[in-house]
Amino acid sequence: MSTIAFDLTEFQRAAEVVAAVAHRTPVEASTTLGRLVGAPVWLKAENLQRTGSFKIRGAYLRMSRLSEAEKARGVVAASAGNHAQGVALAARELGIAATIFMPADAALPKVAATRQYGAEVVLVGENLTHCLDAATEEVARSGRVLIHPYDHPDIVAGQGTIGLEILEQVPGVRTIVVPTGGGGLLAGVAAAVHAVDPGVAVVGVQAAGAAAYPESLAQGHPVLRADVHTMADGIAVPMPGEVPFRLIAEHVKEMHTVSEELLSRAVLHMVERAKLVVEPSGAAGVAALIQDPGAFEGPVVVVLSGGNVDPLVLLRIIRHGLAAAGRYLQMRVIVQDAPGSLAALLRRLAASGGNVVSVEHSRTATGLAVDEVEISVELETKGPEHCETVLDALRQHGYTVRHP
Repeated sequence: MSTIAFDLTEFQRAAEVVAAVAHRTPVEASTTLGRLVGAPVWLKAENLQRTGSFKIRGAYLRMSRLSEAEKARGVVAASAGNHAQGVALAARELGIAATIFMPADAALPKVAATRQYGAEVVLVGENLTHCLDAATEEVARSGRVLIHPYDHPDIVAGQGTIGLEILEQVPGVRTIVVPTGGGGLLAGVAAAVHAVDPGVAVVGVQAAGAAAYPESLAQGHPVLRADVHTMADGIAVPMPGEVPFRLIAEHVKEMHTVSEELLSRAVLHMVERAKLVVEPSGAAGVAALIQDPGAFEGPVVVVLSGGNVDPLVLLRIIRHGLAAAGRYLQMRVIVQDAPGSLAALLRRLAASGGNVVSVEHSRTATGLAVDEVEISVELETKGPEHCETVLDALRQHGYTVRHP
Protein backbone atom coordinates (compact mmCIF):
# COMPACT_ATOMS: atom_id res chain seq x y z
CA MET A 1 0.00 0.00 0.00
CA SER A 2 1.35 3.41 -0.96
CA THR A 3 1.99 5.95 1.76
CA ILE A 4 1.31 9.67 1.58
CA ALA A 5 1.61 12.60 3.92
CA PHE A 6 -1.86 13.85 4.75
CA ASP A 7 -0.88 17.52 4.54
CA LEU A 8 -2.44 20.44 2.69
CA THR A 9 -0.23 19.95 -0.37
CA GLU A 10 -1.41 16.37 -0.77
CA PHE A 11 -5.06 17.31 -0.58
CA GLN A 12 -4.54 20.16 -3.03
CA ARG A 13 -2.89 17.75 -5.47
CA ALA A 14 -5.79 15.36 -5.00
CA ALA A 15 -8.25 18.17 -5.72
CA GLU A 16 -6.53 18.95 -9.02
CA VAL A 17 -6.87 15.33 -10.12
CA VAL A 18 -10.43 14.85 -8.86
CA ALA A 19 -11.59 18.04 -10.61
CA ALA A 20 -11.28 16.18 -13.92
CA VAL A 21 -14.32 14.03 -13.13
CA ALA A 22 -16.11 15.26 -10.00
CA HIS A 23 -18.54 18.13 -9.68
CA ARG A 24 -17.92 20.87 -7.17
CA THR A 25 -21.19 20.13 -5.42
CA PRO A 26 -23.25 22.98 -3.99
CA VAL A 27 -23.88 23.87 -0.38
CA GLU A 28 -27.47 24.77 0.38
CA ALA A 29 -28.65 26.69 3.43
CA SER A 30 -31.25 24.92 5.57
CA THR A 31 -33.41 27.42 7.43
CA THR A 32 -35.41 24.69 9.21
CA LEU A 33 -32.31 22.95 10.55
CA GLY A 34 -30.80 26.34 11.30
CA ARG A 35 -33.76 27.22 13.51
CA LEU A 36 -33.44 23.87 15.22
CA VAL A 37 -29.72 24.27 15.93
CA GLY A 38 -29.88 28.00 16.61
CA ALA A 39 -27.10 28.71 14.11
CA PRO A 40 -26.60 28.64 10.33
CA VAL A 41 -26.73 25.13 8.86
CA TRP A 42 -25.52 24.28 5.37
CA LEU A 43 -25.95 21.05 3.41
CA LYS A 44 -23.02 19.85 1.27
CA ALA A 45 -24.96 18.07 -1.45
CA GLU A 46 -22.75 15.15 -2.50
CA ASN A 47 -26.00 13.37 -3.34
CA LEU A 48 -25.87 15.55 -6.47
CA GLN A 49 -22.37 14.30 -7.31
CA ARG A 50 -21.73 12.18 -10.40
CA THR A 51 -22.87 8.60 -9.65
CA GLY A 52 -24.99 10.04 -6.83
CA SER A 53 -22.36 10.00 -4.09
CA PHE A 54 -18.90 11.22 -3.05
CA LYS A 55 -17.27 7.90 -3.96
CA ILE A 56 -16.09 8.96 -7.43
CA ARG A 57 -13.54 11.26 -5.78
CA GLY A 58 -11.49 8.61 -4.00
CA ALA A 59 -11.99 5.94 -6.64
CA TYR A 60 -10.75 8.16 -9.45
CA LEU A 61 -7.72 9.41 -7.50
CA ARG A 62 -6.74 5.87 -6.52
CA MET A 63 -7.07 4.50 -10.03
CA SER A 64 -5.40 7.47 -11.71
CA ARG A 65 -2.24 6.66 -9.72
CA LEU A 66 -2.00 3.05 -10.85
CA SER A 67 0.92 2.11 -13.05
CA GLU A 68 0.28 1.36 -16.72
CA ALA A 69 0.84 -2.34 -16.01
CA GLU A 70 -1.72 -2.26 -13.20
CA LYS A 71 -4.24 -0.44 -15.36
CA ALA A 72 -3.79 -3.05 -18.07
CA ARG A 73 -4.57 -5.89 -15.62
CA GLY A 74 -7.79 -4.21 -14.49
CA VAL A 75 -9.36 -3.56 -11.11
CA VAL A 76 -11.67 -5.31 -8.67
CA ALA A 77 -13.93 -3.75 -6.04
CA ALA A 78 -16.53 -4.70 -3.45
CA SER A 79 -19.49 -2.49 -2.63
CA ALA A 80 -23.14 -2.30 -1.64
CA GLY A 81 -23.62 0.29 -4.39
CA ASN A 82 -22.03 3.73 -4.11
CA HIS A 83 -18.38 2.68 -4.27
CA ALA A 84 -19.35 0.29 -7.08
CA GLN A 85 -20.65 3.14 -9.19
CA GLY A 86 -17.67 5.34 -8.38
CA VAL A 87 -15.21 2.65 -9.42
CA ALA A 88 -17.21 1.82 -12.54
CA LEU A 89 -17.28 5.43 -13.73
CA ALA A 90 -13.62 6.03 -12.86
CA ALA A 91 -12.68 2.86 -14.73
CA ARG A 92 -14.61 3.99 -17.78
CA GLU A 93 -12.95 7.42 -17.71
CA LEU A 94 -9.49 5.88 -17.39
CA GLY A 95 -10.03 3.01 -19.83
CA ILE A 96 -9.65 0.28 -17.19
CA ALA A 97 -11.59 -2.99 -17.01
CA ALA A 98 -13.48 -3.32 -13.72
CA THR A 99 -15.22 -6.19 -11.94
CA ILE A 100 -17.42 -5.27 -8.98
CA PHE A 101 -18.65 -7.73 -6.34
CA MET A 102 -21.97 -6.64 -4.83
CA PRO A 103 -24.29 -8.32 -2.29
CA ALA A 104 -26.95 -10.59 -3.75
CA ASP A 105 -29.68 -8.30 -2.38
CA ALA A 106 -28.06 -5.03 -3.50
CA ALA A 107 -30.56 -2.41 -4.64
CA LEU A 108 -31.46 -3.05 -8.27
CA PRO A 109 -30.97 0.59 -9.37
CA LYS A 110 -27.42 0.53 -7.96
CA VAL A 111 -26.64 -2.73 -9.75
CA ALA A 112 -28.09 -1.43 -13.01
CA ALA A 113 -26.21 1.86 -12.79
CA THR A 114 -22.90 0.08 -12.11
CA ARG A 115 -23.38 -2.06 -15.19
CA GLN A 116 -24.38 0.95 -17.28
CA TYR A 117 -21.08 2.61 -16.40
CA GLY A 118 -19.39 -0.37 -18.03
CA ALA A 119 -18.30 -2.59 -15.14
CA GLU A 120 -18.89 -6.31 -14.81
CA VAL A 121 -21.07 -6.96 -11.75
CA VAL A 122 -20.91 -10.21 -9.77
CA LEU A 123 -23.59 -10.70 -7.09
CA VAL A 124 -22.29 -12.69 -4.14
CA GLY A 125 -23.03 -13.15 -0.45
CA GLU A 126 -25.15 -11.15 1.93
CA ASN A 127 -22.99 -8.19 2.92
CA LEU A 128 -19.88 -6.13 2.24
CA THR A 129 -17.63 -8.56 4.11
CA HIS A 130 -18.63 -11.41 1.80
CA CYS A 131 -18.03 -9.19 -1.22
CA LEU A 132 -14.59 -8.14 0.02
CA ASP A 133 -13.68 -11.78 0.53
CA ALA A 134 -14.74 -12.59 -3.04
CA ALA A 135 -12.87 -9.57 -4.40
CA THR A 136 -9.71 -10.60 -2.53
CA GLU A 137 -9.95 -14.09 -4.00
CA GLU A 138 -10.32 -12.58 -7.49
CA VAL A 139 -7.21 -10.44 -6.94
CA ALA A 140 -5.22 -13.55 -5.97
CA ARG A 141 -6.51 -15.43 -9.00
CA SER A 142 -6.23 -12.75 -11.69
CA GLY A 143 -3.62 -10.28 -10.47
CA ARG A 144 -6.05 -7.39 -10.74
CA VAL A 145 -5.80 -4.46 -8.34
CA LEU A 146 -8.26 -4.19 -5.44
CA ILE A 147 -9.82 -0.74 -5.13
CA HIS A 148 -10.81 -0.78 -1.48
CA PRO A 149 -13.90 1.28 -0.58
CA TYR A 150 -12.22 3.12 2.30
CA ASP A 151 -8.94 1.60 3.52
CA HIS A 152 -6.29 3.18 1.29
CA PRO A 153 -4.43 6.52 1.51
CA ASP A 154 -5.48 7.58 -2.00
CA ILE A 155 -9.13 6.86 -1.25
CA VAL A 156 -8.91 8.96 1.92
CA ALA A 157 -7.13 11.79 0.10
CA GLY A 158 -9.73 11.83 -2.66
CA GLN A 159 -12.62 12.02 -0.23
CA GLY A 160 -10.80 14.77 1.66
CA THR A 161 -11.26 17.13 -1.28
CA ILE A 162 -14.79 17.66 0.03
CA GLY A 163 -13.29 19.28 3.11
CA LEU A 164 -11.33 21.81 1.06
CA GLU A 165 -14.47 22.71 -0.89
CA ILE A 166 -16.46 23.22 2.32
CA LEU A 167 -13.84 25.63 3.71
CA GLU A 168 -14.02 27.69 0.52
CA GLN A 169 -17.82 27.59 0.24
CA VAL A 170 -18.65 28.28 3.90
CA PRO A 171 -16.01 30.60 5.38
CA GLY A 172 -16.16 30.54 9.15
CA VAL A 173 -17.64 27.04 9.45
CA ARG A 174 -17.13 25.69 12.99
CA THR A 175 -18.56 22.17 12.74
CA ILE A 176 -18.68 19.65 9.88
CA VAL A 177 -20.89 16.59 10.36
CA VAL A 178 -20.00 13.51 8.31
CA PRO A 179 -21.77 10.14 7.81
CA THR A 180 -19.35 7.34 8.69
CA GLY A 181 -19.02 3.69 7.72
CA GLY A 182 -15.49 2.42 7.18
CA GLY A 183 -14.22 5.93 7.78
CA GLY A 184 -12.63 7.02 4.50
CA LEU A 185 -14.86 10.07 4.07
CA LEU A 186 -14.63 11.20 7.70
CA ALA A 187 -10.86 10.70 7.85
CA GLY A 188 -10.28 12.57 4.60
CA VAL A 189 -12.51 15.51 5.48
CA ALA A 190 -11.07 15.81 8.99
CA ALA A 191 -7.44 15.65 7.89
CA ALA A 192 -7.95 18.07 4.99
CA VAL A 193 -9.89 20.59 7.07
CA HIS A 194 -7.41 20.47 9.95
CA ALA A 195 -4.54 21.01 7.53
CA VAL A 196 -6.09 24.45 7.00
CA ASP A 197 -7.97 25.17 10.24
CA PRO A 198 -7.45 22.84 13.23
CA GLY A 199 -10.18 24.70 15.13
CA VAL A 200 -13.02 23.29 13.04
CA ALA A 201 -14.77 20.38 14.77
CA VAL A 202 -15.31 17.43 12.43
CA VAL A 203 -17.92 15.04 13.82
CA GLY A 204 -18.69 11.50 12.66
CA VAL A 205 -22.15 9.91 12.65
CA GLN A 206 -22.87 6.19 12.48
CA ALA A 207 -26.07 4.17 12.37
CA ALA A 208 -26.54 2.66 15.83
CA GLY A 209 -27.00 -0.78 14.29
CA ALA A 210 -23.64 -0.58 12.51
CA ALA A 211 -21.54 1.58 14.82
CA ALA A 212 -18.09 -0.02 14.86
CA TYR A 213 -16.14 3.16 15.68
CA PRO A 214 -17.19 3.90 19.29
CA GLU A 215 -15.84 0.58 20.60
CA SER A 216 -12.83 0.71 18.28
CA LEU A 217 -11.87 4.19 19.47
CA ALA A 218 -12.32 3.08 23.07
CA GLN A 219 -10.04 0.09 22.48
CA GLY A 220 -7.48 2.09 20.49
CA HIS A 221 -7.62 -0.16 17.42
CA PRO A 222 -10.20 -1.35 14.85
CA VAL A 223 -12.63 -3.83 16.41
CA LEU A 224 -14.95 -6.09 14.41
CA ARG A 225 -18.62 -5.61 15.22
CA ALA A 226 -20.36 -8.98 15.32
CA ASP A 227 -23.75 -7.81 14.10
CA VAL A 228 -24.63 -5.12 11.58
CA HIS A 229 -28.24 -4.24 10.93
CA THR A 230 -29.38 -0.94 9.45
CA MET A 231 -31.33 0.48 6.54
CA ALA A 232 -28.27 2.67 5.84
CA ASP A 233 -26.44 0.16 3.64
CA GLY A 234 -23.89 2.77 2.55
CA ILE A 235 -22.42 2.90 6.08
CA ALA A 236 -23.12 -0.70 7.15
CA VAL A 237 -19.46 -1.55 7.71
CA PRO A 238 -18.57 -3.97 10.53
CA MET A 239 -14.97 -2.83 11.11
CA PRO A 240 -13.05 0.44 10.63
CA GLY A 241 -10.24 0.57 8.10
CA GLU A 242 -6.68 0.80 9.40
CA VAL A 243 -5.80 3.92 7.39
CA PRO A 244 -8.88 6.00 8.24
CA PHE A 245 -8.89 4.80 11.84
CA ARG A 246 -5.50 6.38 12.56
CA LEU A 247 -6.60 9.73 11.16
CA ILE A 248 -9.99 9.65 12.89
CA ALA A 249 -8.37 8.83 16.24
CA GLU A 250 -6.15 11.89 15.76
CA HIS A 251 -8.62 14.39 14.30
CA VAL A 252 -12.15 13.44 15.39
CA LYS A 253 -13.27 14.04 18.97
CA GLU A 254 -16.95 13.10 18.67
CA MET A 255 -18.72 10.11 17.13
CA HIS A 256 -22.52 10.18 17.31
CA THR A 257 -24.88 7.26 16.69
CA VAL A 258 -28.44 7.53 15.39
CA SER A 259 -31.40 5.14 15.40
CA GLU A 260 -33.30 3.78 12.42
CA GLU A 261 -36.23 6.03 13.35
CA LEU A 262 -34.00 9.10 13.21
CA LEU A 263 -32.52 8.03 9.87
CA SER A 264 -35.97 7.69 8.34
CA ARG A 265 -37.05 11.03 9.81
CA ALA A 266 -33.95 12.64 8.31
CA VAL A 267 -34.68 11.20 4.86
CA LEU A 268 -38.25 12.49 5.12
CA HIS A 269 -37.01 15.90 6.24
CA MET A 270 -34.70 16.16 3.24
CA VAL A 271 -37.51 15.28 0.83
CA GLU A 272 -40.06 17.61 2.40
CA ARG A 273 -38.01 20.62 3.44
CA ALA A 274 -34.81 20.59 1.37
CA LYS A 275 -36.37 19.05 -1.76
CA LEU A 276 -33.43 16.64 -1.96
CA VAL A 277 -33.48 12.86 -2.37
CA VAL A 278 -30.94 11.49 0.11
CA GLU A 279 -30.37 7.85 1.01
CA PRO A 280 -30.41 6.84 4.70
CA SER A 281 -26.61 6.73 5.00
CA GLY A 282 -26.36 10.14 3.35
CA ALA A 283 -28.87 11.59 5.81
CA ALA A 284 -27.08 10.35 8.95
CA GLY A 285 -25.68 13.81 9.71
CA VAL A 286 -29.12 15.36 9.49
CA ALA A 287 -30.40 12.66 11.85
CA ALA A 288 -27.71 13.65 14.37
CA LEU A 289 -28.84 17.29 14.25
CA ILE A 290 -32.47 16.27 14.80
CA GLN A 291 -31.42 14.05 17.71
CA ASP A 292 -29.26 16.59 19.56
CA PRO A 293 -29.32 20.04 17.93
CA GLY A 294 -27.57 21.69 20.84
CA ALA A 295 -24.47 19.54 20.40
CA PHE A 296 -23.13 21.40 17.38
CA GLU A 297 -21.45 24.79 17.29
CA GLY A 298 -22.46 26.84 14.27
CA PRO A 299 -22.09 27.54 11.49
CA VAL A 300 -22.59 23.85 10.75
CA VAL A 301 -22.08 22.01 7.46
CA VAL A 302 -23.70 18.58 7.11
CA VAL A 303 -22.33 16.34 4.37
CA LEU A 304 -25.12 14.60 2.43
CA SER A 305 -22.92 11.76 1.27
CA GLY A 306 -25.24 10.06 -1.19
CA GLY A 307 -28.64 9.94 -2.85
CA ASN A 308 -28.77 6.46 -4.36
CA VAL A 309 -31.91 4.89 -2.97
CA ASP A 310 -34.29 2.42 -4.59
CA PRO A 311 -37.64 4.21 -5.13
CA LEU A 312 -39.54 1.33 -3.53
CA VAL A 313 -37.24 1.45 -0.51
CA LEU A 314 -37.68 5.22 -0.39
CA LEU A 315 -41.45 4.76 -0.14
CA ARG A 316 -41.01 2.45 2.85
CA ILE A 317 -38.51 4.80 4.47
CA ILE A 318 -40.83 7.78 4.07
CA ARG A 319 -43.67 5.81 5.62
CA HIS A 320 -41.35 4.83 8.47
CA GLY A 321 -40.29 8.45 8.81
CA LEU A 322 -43.89 9.64 9.00
CA ALA A 323 -44.53 7.15 11.80
CA ALA A 324 -41.33 8.12 13.63
CA ALA A 325 -42.29 11.79 13.38
CA GLY A 326 -45.74 11.08 14.84
CA ARG A 327 -47.54 11.78 11.58
CA TYR A 328 -48.62 8.27 10.73
CA LEU A 329 -51.10 6.65 13.13
CA GLN A 330 -51.81 2.93 13.19
CA MET A 331 -54.60 1.66 15.41
CA ARG A 332 -57.18 -1.07 15.82
CA VAL A 333 -60.74 -0.03 16.64
CA ILE A 334 -63.45 -2.37 17.96
CA VAL A 335 -66.94 -1.71 16.54
CA GLN A 336 -70.26 -3.55 16.56
CA ASP A 337 -70.73 -6.04 13.74
CA ALA A 338 -73.70 -4.17 12.31
CA PRO A 339 -74.47 -2.39 9.02
CA GLY A 340 -73.11 1.15 8.98
CA SER A 341 -70.52 0.67 11.76
CA LEU A 342 -67.55 1.04 9.43
CA ALA A 343 -69.09 4.05 7.71
CA ALA A 344 -69.69 5.70 11.08
CA LEU A 345 -66.08 5.15 12.12
CA LEU A 346 -64.78 6.64 8.86
CA ARG A 347 -67.03 9.68 9.28
CA ARG A 348 -65.65 10.18 12.78
CA LEU A 349 -62.06 9.94 11.47
CA ALA A 350 -62.86 12.41 8.70
CA ALA A 351 -64.28 14.84 11.26
CA SER A 352 -61.02 14.58 13.23
CA GLY A 353 -59.02 15.79 10.22
CA GLY A 354 -57.09 12.57 9.66
CA ASN A 355 -56.48 11.16 6.20
CA VAL A 356 -57.22 7.43 5.99
CA VAL A 357 -54.51 5.53 4.11
CA SER A 358 -55.80 1.99 4.51
CA VAL A 359 -58.54 0.02 6.28
CA GLU A 360 -58.64 -3.69 7.12
CA HIS A 361 -61.78 -5.41 8.43
CA SER A 362 -61.45 -8.53 10.63
CA ARG A 363 -64.09 -10.68 12.37
CA THR A 364 -61.58 -13.29 13.64
CA ALA A 365 -59.07 -11.23 15.66
CA THR A 366 -58.15 -12.58 19.09
CA GLY A 367 -60.38 -11.37 21.93
CA LEU A 368 -63.38 -10.30 19.85
CA ALA A 369 -66.93 -11.01 21.00
CA VAL A 370 -69.23 -12.72 18.57
CA ASP A 371 -70.91 -9.41 17.69
CA GLU A 372 -67.70 -7.35 17.34
CA VAL A 373 -65.42 -6.47 14.45
CA GLU A 374 -61.87 -5.15 14.59
CA ILE A 375 -61.03 -2.38 12.12
CA SER A 376 -57.30 -1.82 11.51
CA VAL A 377 -56.78 1.74 10.32
CA GLU A 378 -53.70 3.56 9.04
CA LEU A 379 -54.05 7.32 9.16
CA GLU A 380 -51.94 10.30 8.09
CA THR A 381 -51.99 13.05 10.72
CA LYS A 382 -50.44 16.46 11.29
CA GLY A 383 -48.18 15.35 14.11
CA PRO A 384 -48.09 13.78 17.60
CA GLU A 385 -50.65 16.21 19.10
CA HIS A 386 -53.07 15.51 16.26
CA CYS A 387 -52.63 11.75 16.84
CA GLU A 388 -53.67 12.16 20.46
CA THR A 389 -56.62 14.33 19.42
CA VAL A 390 -57.84 11.61 17.05
CA LEU A 391 -57.49 8.89 19.68
CA ASP A 392 -59.23 10.97 22.37
CA ALA A 393 -62.12 11.79 20.03
CA LEU A 394 -62.70 8.11 19.24
CA ARG A 395 -62.63 7.11 22.90
CA GLN A 396 -64.99 9.94 23.86
CA HIS A 397 -67.48 8.58 21.31
CA GLY A 398 -67.38 5.13 22.89
CA TYR A 399 -64.92 3.34 20.66
CA THR A 400 -62.48 0.81 22.07
CA VAL A 401 -59.09 1.68 20.57
CA ARG A 402 -56.03 -0.53 20.66
CA HIS A 403 -52.93 1.55 19.94
CA PRO A 404 -50.48 0.85 18.55
